[in-house]
Amino acid sequence: MRKLVYLVLSLFAFAACSEKGTPEEEAVKAAKKYYEYILEGEYDKYIEGICRYDSIPKDYKKQLITSVKQYMHTQEKEHGGIREVRAVKAEKDSLRGYTNAFLVLCFGDSVNEEVVVPMIEHDGTWRIR
Repeated sequence: MRKLVYLVLSLFAFAACSEKGTPEEEAVKAAKKYYEYILEGEYDKYIEGICRYDSIPKDYKKQLITSVKQYMHTQEKEHGGIREVRAVKAEKDSLRGYTNAFLVLCFGDSVNEEVVVPMIEHDGTWRIR
């Protein structure tokens, strides 16, 4: 009987973890994840989050990574860096066909800035538009 109870509880836990949220929730989670890659210094993973990443020329990818590094250096110098990224909400733009993810960047000097990240689902994965 105990084994049956453990099995049922395990199935409920697995189902709860594997459930996806609404498309808007998934879009804002993905946007947050991409911005967290920047905080972790994994700039290439952030760039890979751009829609149609595979078709971007190699030299341009390098320029994008350099731009992100420069941005982070500037934020470190001016605001003590970005300490946290918070997911706020997402709204679908049905006319344009993408979802706007709203994030708050929390800086080291207590300044918070809301950014809007346009996201689009491409081949089952949410990407930055």
